[in-house]
Formats: sequence, C-alpha cells, structure tokens
Amino acid sequence: MNKQAFRVVGLALALGAAGAVFGQARTPMGAEAGGNAAGTIPAWTGGIVKPQPGHVAGGHYADPFKADKPQFTITGANADQYKAQLSPGQYAMLKKYPTWKMVVYPTRRSASFPKEVYDETAANAGKARLSQGGNGVVGVRGGIPFPVPKDGLEAIWNTVLRYRGDTYLTKWAQAAVTREGSYTPVAFDYEYDFHYGNLTRPAAERQENKLANFLQSTTAPARLAGQILLVHETVDQVKEPRSAWTYNPGQRRVRLAPQVAHDNPGTAADGLRTSDDFGMWNGSTERYDWKLVGTQELYVPYNSYLISGNEVKMADVLKPAHVNPDLARYELHRVWVVEATLKPGTSHIYKKRVFYIDADSWMVLVVDKYDARDELWRVAEQHSIVFAEVPMIFATLEVHHDLQSGRYIAMGMRNQEPKVFEPVKRDKADFTPSGLRGIGTR
Repeated sequence: MNKQAFRVVGLALALGAAGAVFGQARTPMGAEAGGNAAGTIPAWTGGIVKPQPGHVAGGHYADPFKADKPQFTITGANADQYKAQLSPGQYAMLKKYPTWKMVVYPTRRSASFPKEVYDETAANAGKARLSQGGNGVVGVRGGIPFPVPKDGLEAIWNTVLRYRGDTYLTKWAQAAVTREGSYTPVAFDYEYDFHYGNLTRPAAERQENKLANFLQSTTAPARLAGQILLVHETVDQVKEPRSAWTYNPGQRRVRLAPQVAHDNPGTAADGLRTSDDFGMWNGSTERYDWKLVGTQELYVPYNSYLISGNEVKMADVLKPAHVNPDLARYELHRVWVVEATLKPGTSHIYKKRVFYIDADSWMVLVVDKYDARDELWRVAEQHSIVFAEVPMIFATLEVHHDLQSGRYIAMGMRNQEPKVFEPVKRDKADFTPSGLRGIGTR
C-alpha cells in the first residue's frame, strides 16, 4: 500500500474512531464535522494530506487554492455589516486604519494531522485530566487531551499541546515596524525537540512531563548575533515549571533566565510582545482565570500561502501600520472563544485576553488583549498553512498590533528562506545548559 493510500485508509479509520468517542458529528480533533446552515462553511473531509506536485522536501509549499477568487472585502466602511463575525480587535483595526482590509475567500477546511495524532486523541478519552489548580495536564503523552473541552483551561491546554511536529529546525525573521514603516530584521534559527506527541518515539518512551526543548539562536543583525536561548517546557507545570537559560557571546557565559515567562519582554521585540505572547500563547496558566465562552464563526487568516511564501519578499509584506492586506487571505471558520481574566493578587500587563482558537486544529488564530483600564490595547493574528509532508497545520506569519502606539511586530517570516522546515537529529546533551555553552563557542 502506498503512502497516500495508507493516509486515506487511516483517515477513514480515524473518522470512525472519532464518531465512536465524540459522536458522529465530530472530526478526530473534536470539531463539528458538518458545514453550517448558510453553506459558508463546508464539511471537513480530511484536509490536505499531500503536497502539490513538484514539491521539494523542506521547501516552500505551492498554494493549493491559488485559483480561488475573493468573495468580498471587509473595510472600515462596511465593517458594521460583518461585525458579528469579527473580533472586537479586528473591528477596531478596520476602524483605525483606512488602509487595512480583510479580503475574504471561500472557506477551505484544510487542517490535517497524522493518523497517529487522531488515534492518540481518541485514546485520551477518560484519561486526560488537569493537574491540581489547572496549571498542567496529566495522564496522557500525546494527542489533544480534551477534544470537546468543558472549560477554558481545557481549551487553552489543547492549543499548547497540539501537534507541531517532532524534532526539526526552522529559520525565520521578525521585524518591529515603526509608524512610518521602517524596521531592522532580526533573524533566528529555531530548533524544536518535542517530547509530548513526538511520533518518532513510542508514547512509553517519551520523557515524562516534558513538552519540548526549544533552542533559539539569533543570527542577525551583527550586534545580536550569537545570543542563544534554551527553554525546557513541561506539561504539568505544577510538578515542574519551565526552565530557561541564555548564552551571551560577549561574556561566553550561560545564565539562568527566569524572566523568560509571563509578561517579560520577548526577544528583540522592542516591547511589542510579551514572553507568553510567543505563538499567541505559551507557558504557565496560573495568573489568569479561564472561561470557555463557546464557539463562534469568525473571519480569520487561513491558508496563507501567498503572504507566507517565496513569491513575495519581506519588504512586500511589511507596510506602515500593518502587513500588506493584499497578500493576506481570510476565511470564515468556527473557533472556540476563551476569555482569560487576570486573577486578583497577580500581575500582568494584560488584564484580559480573548483567544479565538481554530476548532479544526486547536491553533490560536486571533487574540484581543486589554490593558489595566479595560481598554483594547493589542490585537494579534496568526497566519498558517498546511505543511503537507507531515501533514500538520503550522503557524507562519504572526503579527501583534499595538493600537495605542500604531506599531506592530511581525514574526515567523520565512519568505526569503530556501527551506521552511528541516527535520534534524540532536544529541540530548545539546539541549542542556552545558550543551548550550558548547553550541555558543563553535
């Protein structure tokens, strides 16, 4: 049986398992499988499971929906007509920036994952549970722990523990853009070594309580090059919180980095994002109360092949006030809405955040962030494509807009990189503080 035939059979089996566990109307990831009554959201039929013909391993992906034509465009002038399908942050962006718009295309439910992910998700029923206080998950080592969540904590842990590959390297750049549109790109090499859900290791061999090792190496500009960040992320942060270390090339020293958490500034972000903004959300949940608001149909960035691809350059993407809206693609999708409110007696620059999480993939697509005065402050959007070799839906361009300063930071730009994804093999010692010193002095 060839690989594609195996995937088709595997999908059929996974759909059967999902029906048995979650009810016939659910996908293997717990989303509503059918389309909506208006016909504007189609049924999920398996998503994209193979690259377009001619794809080069690790390279940029051709747009499988290039022939699609825009259905309509949402602007500040007609935003009220679509307000029910916009987040407050998106609506505010449309009203604040006359040059920003949302070009809406047909909805393509392209999200897909390996059959093993579907199987592990189905097997998690009755096993997964939140740790004491909700700051972690126990009982499982792969798959989505709570495909049909009962509360906000279960939903946010689904996005933290969603499948994002095994062990690999990806190179990308970020830019903090001024009001006038100027910026200095900062380039990174990122290495991820996932333990939770890693399909190259049987579940019994995955290190207990380890989510992932994360290695961030700054490669440009010259004044920042050589700085390295190592993070050990855990699944149950009650049992064992995150650990982090930094390497400074000038001092040739490795130091503990407890500040890599919560609302401490992100790396080279010019104050435009926090540490826990990375990937739209990461880390400890302990400072917020989490409420599952429900589901909603929302216009979200999706199938963002053009703005993420090598047919355009970074300068084509980055414009004053916001990224180039002519390169972005929006679609109507079902999302889980999760509201995080700061707990009394704790601190964070965001008093409230509202997360809009793709029901098909558990990826956060939009976040509205509020300041201590309960005023809308920042709006984040995450674009994505399907890395069909795996397959998995994966984040590409991540943008955090500051409505008060008129600035934004764009992350995950791989437009000018020859490869977007490269599996690597690392020794365990490379993800230790002593290994970090060795990497830094090579």
